[in-house]
Amino acid sequence: MSLRYQINLRILISSLCILILGSSIAIWQARDAVNKEVNSSINLAVQLITFGFSQAPFNETAWLPQFNALNKTRHLNIQLKVPSGETISVTHKNQQISHKETPPQWFIKLVEGEHPKAEHPITTSGGKQLTLIVQANPLDEITEVWEESIAFFSSLFLLTLVTFLAVNLAFNKALKSIAIIVDGLKAIETGQYGQKLPDFSIQEYDSIAKAINHMTGELNASRQENRALTQHTLEIQEDERQRLSQELHDELGQSLTAIKVMAVTAAHKKADIKQATDSIISICDHLMIVVRSMMHQLHPLVLTELGLKATMEDLLNHWAIRNPELKLTIACPDEVDDLEQKITIQLFRVVQECLTNIVRHAQASRASISLEIEHRAETATALRLQVTDDGQGCAVDRIKTGFGLLGMRERINSLGGELAIKTQPQQGMSIIATIPLS
Repeated sequence: MSLRYQINLRILISSLCILILGSSIAIWQARDAVNKEVNSSINLAVQLITFGFSQAPFNETAWLPQFNALNKTRHLNIQLKVPSGETISVTHKNQQISHKETPPQWFIKLVEGEHPKAEHPITTSGGKQLTLIVQANPLDEITEVWEESIAFFSSLFLLTLVTFLAVNLAFNKALKSIAIIVDGLKAIETGQYGQKLPDFSIQEYDSIAKAINHMTGELNASRQENRALTQHTLEIQEDERQRLSQELHDELGQSLTAIKVMAVTAAHKKADIKQATDSIISICDHLMIVVRSMMHQLHPLVLTELGLKATMEDLLNHWAIRNPELKLTIACPDEVDDLEQKITIQLFRVVQECLTNIVRHAQASRASISLEIEHRAETATALRLQVTDDGQGCAVDRIKTGFGLLGMRERINSLGGELAIKTQPQQGMSIIATIPLS
């Protein structure tokens, strides 16, 4: 259901409610006004008749002009009743209805109430007994009320129509702005992050447009980063495959060829068996070292066999031996060994990347690694990793330029966590990762 349709529907319902309420109030007031007006006219006529007929005997010739004058009083129907029971109307039809239009019967029934009928005995000068009957005739008043009601409802209808037009004109520009925003969101849904919404003259819509443009800018930047990271990952993968292929060719290929040669040589009768076996043993030892190095590069077996804490300590010892000028410390509880494997391997890779960056770029003399599991109500809720160095740091606007930091952020995000980087030039860097634990 569109916004325009909802607004018009609500205006229509409100107008109908006002119409029903106004009709009820108008009919009630009309009924009350008719009753008051008619009763007032009857009371006035009765008082005049009583006062006039009490002065002298009734003379038909003398009082007929007075009846005609009394007939000019509105809302009255005056009749004379003779002793035989016959009634003689003294009201002229052209005086009863002064309006051209007669209200419909349903309106007359709603407005017309019960009105009193006054009877006054009259004795003529000849001793004849007559009865003067004064009845209410509210048709004139009802007709006036009907005309007033028609004017009221016509005004209400005109006001409703004007309201419809005014609201539609007022909301027309706003609805056009909404349509533009919706079209823009549909374009964003299809991945067109480069499309921007225009500026709007309405402040609220302009704020929404700026927020959407900012969101699309961030989405476009994230997509570009993801593409660059994917491309970088593929390049690293290809380089790793090429290196492994070269190493397998140079080390394993040559060593296996040498073993085969030694085995063939040992098959001769005059061959030095001890020398051949010593050579084969030496070559096998070298192969074991090469294979173990390759396996450690692909996936550290110690992580699966001994756990995360031992792997971290082994990694720090490895870097400490290669970089004696860098002092490395680690704080890690034993309970990290109970973490899921998908968490441990990602944490290991993050720490590995952090140490690589510290050695290559930080020019630090100290670096510390802190791994902590936060507990609430005897339940592990979050894992917090912090890697800090006292190196040269870097400017904040250069943090996102490196694939190493971007890769670490993606690893932590894949676990539902957050990665925060705090750094200032010549004040070192702190990398803080928080991962929720179920």
